[in-house]
Amino acid sequence: MTVPTLTLNNGVQIPQFGYGTWQVPPETAQDRVAEALELGYRHIDTAQMYGNEAGVGAAIAASGLPRDEVFVTTKLNNNRHDPAVVASSLDESLEKLQLDRVDLFLIHWPLPTTDIDFVDTWRAMEEVYSAGKARAIGVSNFQPSHLRRVVQEATVVPAVNQVEIHPYFTQDELRAVDSELGIATEAWSPLAQGQVFDDPALQAIASSTGRSVSQVVLRWHLQRGDIVFPKASSVERLKQNFDLFDFELSDADMSAVSALDAGRRIGPDPDTMAWIPEG
Repeated sequence: MTVPTLTLNNGVQIPQFGYGTWQVPPETAQDRVAEALELGYRHIDTAQMYGNEAGVGAAIAASGLPRDEVFVTTKLNNNRHDPAVVASSLDESLEKLQLDRVDLFLIHWPLPTTDIDFVDTWRAMEEVYSAGKARAIGVSNFQPSHLRRVVQEATVVPAVNQVEIHPYFTQDELRAVDSELGIATEAWSPLAQGQVFDDPALQAIASSTGRSVSQVVLRWHLQRGDIVFPKASSVERLKQNFDLFDFELSDADMSAVSALDAGRRIGPDPDTMAWIPEG
């Protein structure tokens, strides 16, 4: 299967589909990432908060794949927003990942109610980008007001905004702002943490297309332009999730999935969330 790529605002190419390691335990991360790479995945998303960077790095090192064939993302932890520690924090991640650079480094949460201004944190991110330790930098869970402040007050426009998106929370307004500012949109929890599986409307589309519900929803993400990286608990699910590139949803099916939008978050509200426990 050929995974489509998108071009970020600095010219870096990013695979539109990959493997997400949120909630993948550190002790199993190496095996799970190795399975994904063996199946053809070439985009791996991790984070300092996940605690599994070492396993991700070990799997990439053991794969024997050329470095430029695997796109690796990690994210700055919430307790590392002090501009003075951003660079050393990334250095720690690079050591765990066994890499000399990451392809994408994100601020994980804006934390707008805390003492450290995320714009100051972003300026420190710009420094590690200038130093070549990240091929691209971006943000995660940033709202339109957060994005506009960064663009107006800093120098580098974020390449990516990784946010919660799924059929029950389509984030059309935020996606439009991302597009306006030249920022690519990545979708976390693209399957609504499994809530999509029992949805009658999605089951009907799956039945009519001869696909699974997860394939229908992931295909919906791809066709609307989201970058997605679902996690998977088994090799079988890894294979199924990857089998997306030989079919398309009709306009009617796309509209039917989008019509499920209820403005319903599963995760925290970025405007008010002050902290997420590590782990």
